[in-house]
Amino acid sequence: MRAVTAGGTERRAPQPVPASEPAGRRDAFFDNAKYLAIVLVAIGHAWEPLRDGSRAAGALYMVVYAFHMPAFIVISGYFSRSFDASPGRIRRLVTGLAVPYLVFETAYTLFTRWTDQEPDRPVTLLDPLYLTWFLAALFIWRLTTPIWQRVRWPLPIALVVAMLATLSPSIGNDLDLQRTLQFLPYFVLGLLLRPEHFHLVRRRAARILAVPVFAGALAVAYWAVPRMSGAWFYHRDSAEELAAPSWYGPVMTLATFGCSLVLVACFLAWVPGRHTWFTALGAGTLYGYLLHGFVAQGSKFWGWYEPAWVHRPLGEILVTVAAAVLVTALCTPPVRRVFRWVMEPDMAWAFRRDAGDRARERNAVRA
Repeated sequence: MRAVTAGGTERRAPQPVPASEPAGRRDAFFDNAKYLAIVLVAIGHAWEPLRDGSRAAGALYMVVYAFHMPAFIVISGYFSRSFDASPGRIRRLVTGLAVPYLVFETAYTLFTRWTDQEPDRPVTLLDPLYLTWFLAALFIWRLTTPIWQRVRWPLPIALVVAMLATLSPSIGNDLDLQRTLQFLPYFVLGLLLRPEHFHLVRRRAARILAVPVFAGALAVAYWAVPRMSGAWFYHRDSAEELAAPSWYGPVMTLATFGCSLVLVACFLAWVPGRHTWFTALGAGTLYGYLLHGFVAQGSKFWGWYEPAWVHRPLGEILVTVAAAVLVTALCTPPVRRVFRWVMEPDMAWAFRRDAGDRARERNAVRA
């Protein structure tokens, strides 16, 4: 994910894979949005064990899950618009997504052998474990970007693909393809967006309107907690796997897409456009995303949720704050420096130099 310059003018977005850029070239709005979205991801994981004993926690969890990953995916699509499968972008796609996927898929498998007490759990690169599904999905989405930029009706086609996926329980878990297909419309929507679309939701009227919309969403979610499964917002199962009639799948695809987009717009309306204390952390969201999962998984094994006070209001607030602080710390420059070798490896030895690289080297020597 990469930012573009602030202001009313549009320019070609920089390479969207997670790598550092000079601060002056980044748009504070998008860095703020990515940071706040990753905080919500961590808070959502922290709330998961609290849902059974609290209807309010279940409602908050459902609302957050309705928009936090869609927001992240829409922004990912927006900054994938310049992906053209050129040698340089393929190289950074491999080093920025494929390599971290291989490393963290292995690391999570080994870690959960201990926390889940499954010492024989196999290390498989075809069945994404826990958070790694997003890396596999983003890799696939980016590779298909040129297709979506050339077909006539990209978003309707992506929605049809997502709807059909809900009818197919036989898709299986390979590369978490079910979730990849069901989340596809959000990525394609991001490819279609332009700076002026984001300016619309950043108006004062949009910020004001977002207040009653979110309040209404919370009220609906509170009503829905005992009546429907929040798993529809995970987008990882077919209708049959959710014990619903087949026709529910396409209907719920459209319903959840509409709800999620409204909430994404409201979320973006509240994102500050100015530089804040957390703006710089937006460049490290992939670090926070992948690393916080070890604590989220380990917390259940270590019994952090067993004390009764944790499931009371004060305990739920402390859990929320702790999750936000943890993921914030994991996005900071010191942590990024420690893990950059695996999250953003250079790997020049693994790629052939193209003509452009050689020309730049010749120009540098002449200079």
